[in-house]
Amino acid sequence: MQLTLKLVRIGMSMEEATIVRWCKRPGDTFVTGDALYEIETEKVSQEVAATADGTMVEWCVPEGQSVAVGERVCVVEVAASADLTGPRPERRGAGNQGGEGRR
Repeated sequence: MQLTLKLVRIGMSMEEATIVRWCKRPGDTFVTGDALYEIETEKVSQEVAATADGTMVEWCVPEGQSVAVGERVCVVEVAASADLTGPRPERRGAGNQGGEGRR
């Protein structure tokens, strides 16, 4: 089944983020935990990980472009039976000096 992934808010004041780097290209397969893309906000840089196995179908935002919270980021294909409640990505950046990210 195809899913449209949207930018989720990772901090209370976050309104937008920049897509810094795509880790998977259209046609690439991924497994749970693989980084799909990296975002940067005023306070943090973060890789966004897959919560299910699948295939990258389409990028909706090019590298270097900002996107608002709730806007489309990419389209992926996952199995209809996929568990989409997997682990959330770890934060890294100025607010994470102890090594472990907060969820």
